[in-house]
Amino acid sequence: MALWRIRATVDDRPGYLSVLTASLALRSVNILAVQVHTTEAGAVDDFLVDAPDTLTESDLLAAIARGRGRNAFVARAEAEGLADQPTRALALAGRLVHDPDALGEALVALLDAAEVRWRPEPLPGRPGYTDSRMMLADPAGGSYEVLREQPSFTPAEYARAQALVEVAGSAVRREDEQTMLLLPDGAELTLRPATPDDAEAVSELHERSSAATLRSRYLGGGAPSEARLRRLLEPDRGRTLLAIDDRGRVVAMANLLAEGDLGEVAVLIEDGWQRRGIGTALMRRLLAYAGRGRFAALVAHAAADNVAMLRTLRRLGAGPAERDGAMVSVTLPVPGREQVGDETRVAS
Repeated sequence: MALWRIRATVDDRPGYLSVLTASLALRSVNILAVQVHTTEAGAVDDFLVDAPDTLTESDLLAAIARGRGRNAFVARAEAEGLADQPTRALALAGRLVHDPDALGEALVALLDAAEVRWRPEPLPGRPGYTDSRMMLADPAGGSYEVLREQPSFTPAEYARAQALVEVAGSAVRREDEQTMLLLPDGAELTLRPATPDDAEAVSELHERSSAATLRSRYLGGGAPSEARLRRLLEPDRGRTLLAIDDRGRVVAMANLLAEGDLGEVAVLIEDGWQRRGIGTALMRRLLAYAGRGRFAALVAHAAADNVAMLRTLRRLGAGPAERDGAMVSVTLPVPGREQVGDETRVAS
């Protein structure tokens, strides 16, 4: 016996499904699972069947036609298909709860898609689908294009895909909330996105930082003006993260500022908290954020003698440093993105 997936449209009228199943039964085809998708063209019946080894694709198509089925699709199936669709969708949703960045791979698995493409641009209009193309918004920014030649997408499949998008969106929003960072020496810090209400605490961080630390962060300049500081706390299309100690003091700040499809990153860490892994932890989170957004790469500028910052950047995969006088610039590739022309694709 062999497993097959069969999809066919029948008139949405009493008895028509039984005609199709009877035609399959006459060829000793055992139906293991069935789903019915309601469409304007009729009822689309999706079967997982066990058929005799002697039956071919042509035999099954002929049986479907005799059972008044149309727009038929027949393909060999694997044992994994024995899991019913609700179980499959729930398993994928559970994965997204822990890894929202896997949305592209989850859509491939849910829809048996040939390809899923991620684009940095938001959807030009509302999400939707055609027979072979589905467009979905990425809750972290950008959009997904799901492609499949056969069988045609149905309203039920589109609804399931939208549900996965919502699960991923909830997980992304949850990740934006605060997390705890345990340092190697046992100290604990709270990491969270900055808000305008943090202006006073961040200003105090600058006041406690030495002149050398401020020069390293602002490349020769002193503490930023109040207006610039507020812009750093609410960067347009970017992200600012704070590290807060158990007394509620901000001891570090990391910024991701958008410049087209590139992002510029920088870190300020209070003197007494430096060289304890805080910069690396903050930068990793900014890289993860960039991977969910529209950034092609991240760029960091640092003083040539800022050994600690350059070591952190190399640890995160930075490319060769480009020196310009007393300053160097390095590029950090954004993880999980495969560049193809002006598109970024999620591998299927």
